[in-house]
Amino acid sequence: MKTKQIAVVVSLVLAFSAWFFFDLGSYLQFETLQQRIGDLRQWYENNPLLAGLIYFAAYVTITALSVPGAAVMTLAGGALFGFWYGLLLVSFASSIGAMLAFLVSRIVLRDWVQERFGGHLGALNAGFEKDGAFYLFSLRLVPLFPFFLINLMMGLLPIRTWTFYWVSQLGMLVGTAVYVNAGTQLGQLQSLSGIVSVELLGSFVLLAVFPFIARGLLTYLQGRRVLAPFTKPKQFDTNLVVIGAGSAGLVAALIAATVKAKVTLIERHKMGGDCLNTGCVPSKALIRSARVAQYARRAEEFGIAPMSVEVNFPKVMERVQEVVKTIEPHDSVERFTELGVDCVQGDARILSPWEVQVNGQTLTARNIVIASGARPRVPEISGLASLDYLTSDTVWELRELPQRLMILGAGPIGCELAQAFARLGCSVALVTHSDRIMPREDPEVSKLVHTTFKQQRLAVHTNYKPLVFRADDQGQSCVFETVKGQRKLDFDRVLLAVGRTANVENMGLQELGIIVGASGTVVVDEYLRTAIPTISACGDVAGPYQFTHMASHQAWYAAVNALFGRFRRFKVDYSVVPWATFTDPEVARVGLNEDEAREQGIAVEVTRYELEDLDRAIADGEAQGFIKVLTEPGRDRILGATIVGYHASDLVNEFVLAMKHGLGLGKILGTIHIYPTLSEGNKFVAGEWRKARKPEKLLHWVERYHRWNRS
Repeated sequence: MKTKQIAVVVSLVLAFSAWFFFDLGSYLQFETLQQRIGDLRQWYENNPLLAGLIYFAAYVTITALSVPGAAVMTLAGGALFGFWYGLLLVSFASSIGAMLAFLVSRIVLRDWVQERFGGHLGALNAGFEKDGAFYLFSLRLVPLFPFFLINLMMGLLPIRTWTFYWVSQLGMLVGTAVYVNAGTQLGQLQSLSGIVSVELLGSFVLLAVFPFIARGLLTYLQGRRVLAPFTKPKQFDTNLVVIGAGSAGLVAALIAATVKAKVTLIERHKMGGDCLNTGCVPSKALIRSARVAQYARRAEEFGIAPMSVEVNFPKVMERVQEVVKTIEPHDSVERFTELGVDCVQGDARILSPWEVQVNGQTLTARNIVIASGARPRVPEISGLASLDYLTSDTVWELRELPQRLMILGAGPIGCELAQAFARLGCSVALVTHSDRIMPREDPEVSKLVHTTFKQQRLAVHTNYKPLVFRADDQGQSCVFETVKGQRKLDFDRVLLAVGRTANVENMGLQELGIIVGASGTVVVDEYLRTAIPTISACGDVAGPYQFTHMASHQAWYAAVNALFGRFRRFKVDYSVVPWATFTDPEVARVGLNEDEAREQGIAVEVTRYELEDLDRAIADGEAQGFIKVLTEPGRDRILGATIVGYHASDLVNEFVLAMKHGLGLGKILGTIHIYPTLSEGNKFVAGEWRKARKPEKLLHWVERYHRWNRS
């Protein structure tokens, strides 16, 4: 314990000892006050200044110690000093005392509470960092809520001392005035309950609603202030302009058209965005071809004669494009035009909160949604710019398989493409500066996938930091800094898979004051609004999750809030977010993993089931991997699930559904699953959870009952 903490604790012990030793609480009873009010008034008239100072000090002490009596002291203030003088003394004394109690809580308890329960307090801390003054003001307006609890609780949370003081002073003022005024009528009151009338309670309810009205008014005024420099059109060409026709933009436009709004969708390149043209669809088509090639190599495992596997790489890439073309009509201009969307091709630039310029024409809209997506990040490494490097956007142009392919980055994209190209016959080197591949997953997940890669003769280099790329007559190479010194790797082509950068350039965002955060994405609030209230953003350009399914999820909120926000707005729900990496074995996850739970200080219980015991996995020759579920200690509430194995991306959806709707492992265990299927693994892991918690004592008595029943 620190010196400051020791001093505060000692002071508190002495103060409380004096309080109980001298029985000071007996002087703060309503009946005592009524009996002695005459004498106290007489003394005040003879010593007005001294009486005020003593009263002020006593009130501060009582509030700082969080002992009962503040309500009686407030009444006494009105009874002794009258309304205005009493209000002045009580208002400042209560606020100063509250601040001292706040500081005691902060000094003595905050560090311990945040270290012990920081994981559980994450959302609360974030909320108070942003809107702490508003929440405190709301609580202060309800005098029936124990103020001493507010003081102590606020000391544990991230709110500034000065903010706590002035908000408390302002928030308690009305309630203080009511109690002080009641004190002026002390002779007529029979008990404290006399000031808690139906009418008074009704007024406090109205006061409690006031902060929410005030917040709405404040939001409106802030919006007006932001929009004031711009001239609002008298009428609009369209209800909504959506910039970008990827997953987020398509869904936002579709929702707007479905509710009969007029919507314009602007795309500068291809409809469908990255997911259709250069991301999810082509990569999964490539992975499928690579898996078929791998199955052919495993023919003997399935009782089939060994076969020679020859990959026709140009044909593989042609198939990839055929898959894209087959799905393309789902996202085509023709389909969306039929659905009521006005599709425009061109570069969009936002001129004002209501104006977008495209192809030399200016469109006016009530609201604008930015869904411009992201692109592969190109790191600044010496010599890289001079190479004909590949990215996840350009790799689909290949028609000749590189003999030696180096992939920089071992996240989901890097791992998926590394395994696929290796199975298609390429010599692949997967390189990362991290100490393991898939660093967002638990170490055991990374280890299992890494082991699989090594078995398939895919070279993995961890802790390799690229220093310089070179190209000469002997070929291309890169020099890396490693734990064992500098190392050089030669390659024919290099593919960059080191993350994605949001498309925020050349759209007029900076000129309008729309903020781009440190991560490179547009800063939005919980309703997906930017700094300009008429402009929203969703999908990869907004983050924080750059997944296709998250882009579609956000698009609903962006479109609905833009079109109907004046009536009701919806906060984006990030409570249950799943994702998957489509390696073999697949890795799928929802919620917390063990690493995150440990970092956030969240206590969990871990239940695990090995897929090597699952009948269907054995029959399919895919008996590797596991299902791991994190639950609350002593409960079956699911906090997270990780699946590594065959079709993990499909299996995880049962846990997504369970978490979203509050279903525990007990419900999954009690649900019939078809035999033999992979989904039985989800039931079996629930069975493992139940087995670990069987009532041993009860079973002992049940065993004795059965023994008696046999006699």
